[in-house]
Amino acid sequence: MEQQQRNPQAAARVLVVDDDPTVAEIVSGYLDRAGYVVDRAGDGPDALARAAAHRPDLVVLDLMLPGMDGLEVCRRIRGEAPVPVIMLTARGDEDDRILGLEVGADDYVTKPFSPRELVLRVQSVLRRARPARADDAPADPPPDTLHAAGLRVDPAARRATKNGVELALTIREFDLLAFFLRHPGRAFGREDLMREVWGWDFGDLSTVTVHVRRLRGKVEDDPGRPRLIQTVWGVGYRFDAPGPAAEPEV
Repeated sequence: MEQQQRNPQAAARVLVVDDDPTVAEIVSGYLDRAGYVVDRAGDGPDALARAAAHRPDLVVLDLMLPGMDGLEVCRRIRGEAPVPVIMLTARGDEDDRILGLEVGADDYVTKPFSPRELVLRVQSVLRRARPARADDAPADPPPDTLHAAGLRVDPAARRATKNGVELALTIREFDLLAFFLRHPGRAFGREDLMREVWGWDFGDLSTVTVHVRRLRGKVEDDPGRPRLIQTVWGVGYRFDAPGPAAEPEV
């Protein structure tokens, strides 16, 4: 996939992929009025071709597409570059939503949906996806780099490593890991994590469960027996940063 240099001040490019022309037109219209550059595709192969020709900053992707479904499109796009993906799913298809998150979607919106809500989700995901720039001149000092258990998270650069090896994290996985490292030893419910990490006061709590499972697969030595991200039964999850090893007795 083509790696293009962009003016950091340029409007973000959003690729809308939906085989329903009415939905695609409405979504594209709202995004256009919100200031985004919008591309449209009606099926999976067209989406992949457009993404290769002009790499998008974000993809709004319908799950149910003819020929090649949205899951496969998401896999292929995410396999080429860490492009944020918001999946559009039918209400009630929880298994499909979980599959979408499992293959790397950063967020999902269930149909029927409010186009204004979708625009807000796009804004939220893009805001988290873009690393801080020197010319942003934030009022607050940049966040410190976080360290624990061989993990290093740089919130300003949006980079995370484990034992010096860079981790391929989605936007939400990165935010979740950074949140855990900022609050070691404290248990959080899934509602707390959804509010603090996703910024939502309500939503499908399985979203948190899936992201924790995916994050464990990337940061734990043995994801089946996690030592860092612990399940606290009846509460939620807790990040346990191991302390220094004790000196052997002589």
